[in-house]
Amino acid sequence: MAIALEETLKRNISQNKLLPVYILFGEEGYLKKNYSDKILGLITSEDDIFNCAKFEGNCDLQAVYDAVLQLPFMADRKYIEICDFDFEACSKTDFDRLCTMISEVPDTAVLVLRYDNTEFDSKKSARFNKLVSVCEKAGGIAANLSHRKTSELVRMLCGGAAKRGIKMETSAAEYLVQTAGEDINLLKNELDKLCAYSAGGLITKQTVENVSVKTVEASVYNLSGHIIQCDVTKALKVLDDLFFMKVEPMVILYTVSSVYVDMMRVFAAGREVSRDEISQMYSYKNRAFLLDRARTNLRKFDGKKLRLSLDALTDADNSLKSFGADARIVLEQLIIRLIYIIEKGESVDKP
Repeated sequence: MAIALEETLKRNISQNKLLPVYILFGEEGYLKKNYSDKILGLITSEDDIFNCAKFEGNCDLQAVYDAVLQLPFMADRKYIEICDFDFEACSKTDFDRLCTMISEVPDTAVLVLRYDNTEFDSKKSARFNKLVSVCEKAGGIAANLSHRKTSELVRMLCGGAAKRGIKMETSAAEYLVQTAGEDINLLKNELDKLCAYSAGGLITKQTVENVSVKTVEASVYNLSGHIIQCDVTKALKVLDDLFFMKVEPMVILYTVSSVYVDMMRVFAAGREVSRDEISQMYSYKNRAFLLDRARTNLRKFDGKKLRLSLDALTDADNSLKSFGADARIVLEQLIIRLIYIIEKGESVDKP
């Protein structure tokens, strides 16, 4: 069984070598919708009622099968899409029917199975493995469209700007990802704004500062990143920005705490438990990439450091909820305590 990555799928579509079956799954909803739209665009348009058929959820598989077998009307192929058919919960009869349909897709049709909201463990699900195996034997492809790394997002932004005849500095693209977050839809919208504002010129970090939205979540995650990198100056600067944005102190604390909770879950699970299992256990859904980030962050931690850090976060929570506490001082002290724990392996205020 072979699971393809985005580059393989992208190359297949760019070469216009359509396969009979595509299974699109993974964390990044934008990419799944984007590539299914690209496949559709190579065949027909969405409003072509004769050659485009879309089904959702627990649809009637017989109706899907009939659509697959029907000849296209004044076209070479038909496009058939099933979104979020729950192969884990369906009966054995329906699952076998789905496998048969995948294996018998004629050369006059392209079948796309897209999973946006259906949760399953792609590594351990016997039924999913069977689907992928059948798809592969039928000459199709199963593509895991996961969260893109920051470097990939930067390349995407710079490339998108270049297509509009505008140069975007790498530092500007990196800053946009840091301040606006990693959601591709949001980044594309921000890029459109930046390109319109630049009017054929250059997009710099200052341009991003002047024009782009700064999401609270991205800013707080940057704060967490600076803490884990033990950069006191940058961490306090981000905290200053968050207070300027009038972000509630409890929101700041809870978001920083969530980064440590992610690490604790990965640490407690151990190496024998997969990311997909942890994701399903705690309902991360399309945010499972946070567990990858947590695993990377854990390189700086052991059990003692995690415990001390969680104690510091709990103390800060209690302080913020107490009467008369200065929220800014509480959070500044928390930043110092968390960085000290990472560097020294003990609490700054140990007895």
